[in-house]
Amino acid sequence: MGIAENILQINKELPPSTKLVAVSKFKPVEAVQEAYDAGQRVFAESRPQELKMKVELLPNDIEWHFIGHLQTNKIKMVVPYATLIHSIDSERLLVEVGEYARKNGYRLGVLLELHIAQEESKQGFSAEEILDLLDRISADKELQDKFSNITFRGLMAMASFVDDEVQIRGEFSKLLALNEEIRKKGYPFLENFSELSFGMSGDYHIAAEMGSTMVRIGTSIFGSR
Repeated sequence: MGIAENILQINKELPPSTKLVAVSKFKPVEAVQEAYDAGQRVFAESRPQELKMKVELLPNDIEWHFIGHLQTNKIKMVVPYATLIHSIDSERLLVEVGEYARKNGYRLGVLLELHIAQEESKQGFSAEEILDLLDRISADKELQDKFSNITFRGLMAMASFVDDEVQIRGEFSKLLALNEEIRKKGYPFLENFSELSFGMSGDYHIAAEMGSTMVRIGTSIFGSR
């Protein structure tokens, strides 16, 4: 099947509560345009230079997300273009993104990345680190002011790249458990904290069934690199 057919098929499989984010990293502009022509409007990139280039060449009603590990010296190449950064994986990065957005008048959403996979190479906070961070922000007005131009939209995670469905479900459950704990705490500054970004080409059926609000799919749309 082609790109348009793949998008149609995936959308048929997803519940209305799960948004398809097309991961267009490493794909040519022509392939992204083909997906756009098929009705897809939300795309994700993982490299700042590639994001900037595609934003300039493609239709301006695309909603761009950033999903890669973001180095602080590349923030200026992402914040002006991204509606949502999925991959906030450290407090330092969060502070730097917040500061850059505030100083330059940009507004954007962020997801806090939870490390759930067995691979140590994956980035992300521990659940304890996220809860500690949110506790401190909740108790500190000055810290809240640092993040006045960003909106905490939810959580993101990547499961291990394995075929073991039991393991994948167990890892996704860690994200759901943390989200429930955050919800119970009722932090007043998290009124827009509703997104759960988990599930990719190999496990999006499981993720959608478990309550993902965003699945990040590249290979099943565009094919292998």
